[in-house]
Amino acid sequence: MSTSDNFFHKVYEIARLIPFGRVTSYGAIASYLGAAKSARMVGWAMTKSRTQTEEVPAHRVVNRNGILTGKHHFEGSDLMQQLLENEGVKVVDDQIQNFEKIFWNPAEEL
Repeated sequence: MSTSDNFFHKVYEIARLIPFGRVTSYGAIASYLGAAKSARMVGWAMTKSRTQTEEVPAHRVVNRNGILTGKHHFEGSDLMQQLLENEGVKVVDDQIQNFEKIFWNPAEEL
């Protein structure tokens, strides 16, 4: 297993803990894992999460401003938004509304 595979595995473990109807950021996961400057690596992990046998709720991971920057990695142009809205998360113009209220910070929650 390469170092990136091990990091990705840790990212997936954290992402699976994000509660229904809540979101976190790439940077929050990276910081929790002790790799604060690795937000992009978390994004790459989310992109590859479809290859996992156990589901990873990648739609719950957004950028630090609550913008759906990873939406183009989902099938269909609005799938990420639809998945979030199915959980009661309001999205307007690719940005999560009430982001601060529904933000899940693994450093505080775990």
